[in-house]
Amino acid sequence: MFVVFLYGRPATGKYTIGKLVAKKLDIPLFHNHLTVDLVGSLFEFGTPEFVEMREKIWLDAFKVASQSGQSLVFTFNPENTVEQNTIDEMRFAIEGSGGRLIFVELTCDESEIEDRLGEESRGGFGKLTDIGLYRKLSAERVFDSPVMPEPLLSVDTSSVNASESAELIVEAVKEAVRQGLHS
Repeated sequence: MFVVFLYGRPATGKYTIGKLVAKKLDIPLFHNHLTVDLVGSLFEFGTPEFVEMREKIWLDAFKVASQSGQSLVFTFNPENTVEQNTIDEMRFAIEGSGGRLIFVELTCDESEIEDRLGEESRGGFGKLTDIGLYRKLSAERVFDSPVMPEPLLSVDTSSVNASESAELIVEAVKEAVRQGLHS
């Protein structure tokens, strides 16, 4: 059992690439916004209730998936409402049952991120679409924590298209799984 943990700033292609990776590996995609949107329907983003419920869902999903042997792709946007120890707890939820957590970072040029923020495809989930808000959050360093573990692979999605990115990730993941590597 393994989790491909795709992480990066907003609009780096996590969902688009995650879908492709999941399809190529024939495993489900656990898109972060499914949880964020669900919890956001009850509690305002960032409130203690929101944070507690979001992290409980993530951890429970990881534990049950790991215990049942269900591999998956998970998308994640590091931002400061996520406590640093949550990443350790996610890791333990997977690795504590013998699973593998494989971190993959998606990066992108800031100008490309800003171009992508306005794309119509981002409207399907409660994703960040406001360039002004993105700039404000970036200036406040909201996306700088939690600090993520060293990734197995880092892909610059401003220079590599989604299909090529997915292929690079799938090959790296297959090799890591063959070798029993963790990242």
